[in-house]
Amino acid sequence: MDQTSLRCWGIEDERLGSIDGAIAPVIVPPHLKVISMAFLLQDRDTPVIWRGPLKMQAIQQFLGDVSWGELDYLVIDFLLDSRKAVNFAKTLMMPIIGILENMSGLVCPHCKKTINLFKTGGGFKAALDLSVPFLGKIPIDPKIVETGDNGKPFILTYSKSKSAKEFNEVLKKIEDFVNNKKR
Repeated sequence: MDQTSLRCWGIEDERLGSIDGAIAPVIVPPHLKVISMAFLLQDRDTPVIWRGPLKMQAIQQFLGDVSWGELDYLVIDFLLDSRKAVNFAKTLMMPIIGILENMSGLVCPHCKKTINLFKTGGGFKAALDLSVPFLGKIPIDPKIVETGDNGKPFILTYSKSKSAKEFNEVLKKIEDFVNNKKR
């Protein structure tokens, strides 16, 4: 997670601790556990230069040396483009739930029409090209930033919004995937 993502959860100033010799993730109440390279950096404005072996070592450490405890889900935000992340996961034979297209259009607060500020449809095309499920599109909503800056969950605060409904549809697909894997 980058600094902006950590700020959304209200944990940008947290530091990692340890539990019985393992790395203790930062807890976001009530049930979220977070680990980030940003927690390890003295100067958070200094970029991390990822090289193949170092990247693999950090990922292995985050997966194996963190005291995760009991988890329902483990979400990994690679901050790479989806194609690289999918190919990386396939190489490690990790199950891939799908691709999500974020920042997919802005719903005008005045006329309620969707404005495509960025190119749209890339997530769907990537999912097709890579033969993985497409989870959905999350539109840009300024209230996501507002709630993130205040450390409040957007989908609980604005549960009736289009973005929250899209988030919930994506969550349903993820739950269905996980429940089908358990069978």
